[in-house]
Amino acid sequence: MTDKTILIVGTYDTKDDELGFLADVIREQGGTVVTMDVSVLGDPSQPTDHSKHDVAEEGGSSIQAAIDSGDENHAMQIMAEGASLLTSRLYSEGVFDGVIVLGGTMGTDLALDVCSALPLGVPKYIVSTVSFSPLIPADRLAADIQMILWAGGLYGLNSVCKASLSQAAGAVLGAARAVQKPDPDKPLIGMMSLGTSALKYVIPLKPALEARGYEVAVFHATGMGGRAFESLARQGAFACVFDFCTQELGNHVNGSNISAGADRLTNAGASGTPQIVAPGCYDLVDVVGWQPLPQKWSDHLKHEHNRLLTSIVLNVDERKAVARAHSRQLVAAKAPVAMILPERGLGEWDREGADLHDKEGLAQFLDELQATLPSNVFSHRLDCHINDPEFAGKALEIFDAWRDEGIIAD
Repeated sequence: MTDKTILIVGTYDTKDDELGFLADVIREQGGTVVTMDVSVLGDPSQPTDHSKHDVAEEGGSSIQAAIDSGDENHAMQIMAEGASLLTSRLYSEGVFDGVIVLGGTMGTDLALDVCSALPLGVPKYIVSTVSFSPLIPADRLAADIQMILWAGGLYGLNSVCKASLSQAAGAVLGAARAVQKPDPDKPLIGMMSLGTSALKYVIPLKPALEARGYEVAVFHATGMGGRAFESLARQGAFACVFDFCTQELGNHVNGSNISAGADRLTNAGASGTPQIVAPGCYDLVDVVGWQPLPQKWSDHLKHEHNRLLTSIVLNVDERKAVARAHSRQLVAAKAPVAMILPERGLGEWDREGADLHDKEGLAQFLDELQATLPSNVFSHRLDCHINDPEFAGKALEIFDAWRDEGIIAD
């Protein structure tokens, strides 16, 4: 196996032994190590490759400024800014292949910024005493971040924390050796969907787009999938997006925790990426199934998908509010937007004869959406269902026309 270099980041004044243990395990497995100290007050037992002074200065500040602030939060934000910039620069210079950051709440706060500064495909591991905790907001997670719970991770080494740290060391080194990074030379299509029990357009569209020379990445519209999609769209990673399941926007509008954030349906437009959009599963709001159901949903139809997720069926007024939210999100798009509006349903469960079929609710949603769409969005109303061949055919027709016009790059 080719040797890989792992960047180890942490506060070497308080976690010197643990960070040293990580480095030893990586070296024992044939990897090499670069170290970065993000301490403020103390010093490591041995010099690191990149000192705390290097980190603070990279962000345009100094350790003395961090100390003089008299505020631990402000001081760590100085270090987080510098560490993110330094990590990004070192990766662009080919210094390391993967990163691992160790910390409690302070170190984890910094670690989230460091990992977000690196592109998709770079192994990013955070070993934290608060991994998977509700303290960590979903919108700060990089699209391909990995987290490991640091059990027994306070005040020095012990056999419990060594078990976590040794696995983490092996994981980041193994990931650096095994990773197959995205091909920057192959144009990528970003597509949103749910499973094929609800939305089936992926089945014809993916092979058709691949036959045209494009790679297709399909994101699961359950909150985190939309966040990853939006993050990549913001970076301009897609040649075009097929955003055919916008349910996460309805989740956000209605206060669900299963949200892709307030910027859902905006980042492709902000980066100048062409968008073909359809409001798939617009009529449902997903909520966390194991939590008590909010009172406002007590008189709504609901479907318990599994022990994790419950779907709430929206009434007509709520559907209209979701329609208007689509229009607000798309108004600032800097590239063409096409909105496809199938008149026979936008999810398998709302077909005629299915349990959630609501002809009047669907018609009022479509009318509200079409009436409020901004002038930069071109609507295509179809006499079909979103899972019918006619829908996929229309999406490909728009795609091919934009490709011929040079709007979509080959």
